[in-house]
Amino acid sequence: MQTPPQSLLLQPNEWVPNNPRLPVLIYRQAIAIEGNDPAALFEQTFNANGWPPQWRYGIYDYHHYHTEGHEVLGVAVGHAQLMLGGPNGHAVEVSAGDVVLLPAGTGHCNLGSSDDFLVVGAYPPGQHADICREAPTSQQLEKIKNLPFPQTDPVQGLHGAVSQQWSK
Repeated sequence: MQTPPQSLLLQPNEWVPNNPRLPVLIYRQAIAIEGNDPAALFEQTFNANGWPPQWRYGIYDYHHYHTEGHEVLGVAVGHAQLMLGGPNGHAVEVSAGDVVLLPAGTGHCNLGSSDDFLVVGAYPPGQHADICREAPTSQQLEKIKNLPFPQTDPVQGLHGAVSQQWSK
């Protein structure tokens, strides 16, 4: 049985819109870390569930959000403290094996991480990360609101938490 992820519904915060309809989902120890390329395990899982991996990197140390893509972040190596929801939002500790699913509009920022911190990022097909660092325009808010839902959960597949906790 799959462990349900932690759910965090965020309201608008200062200039960060967040997504007042769709919660952030935090999957603790979702991927077993093994082998000499743990990032590949996240890439395989995301890809198998219809979320093509796009990059391996860290998480920016400034507050930002995306209007053109729901983003999944898989922590392959190391640990970090993230701020979700914008300035004075929710501080969350993540470590290797954890996955964080951010609905479009969700502010995020790396407050500090281990030197080896490595994340795999992925988006549903046709979506991508635009980097937004100021209050959204009305057009950007419409993009967030109308962004297509992913067909599957990036970690749990077709009948995972996305289909249960994200409603249209």
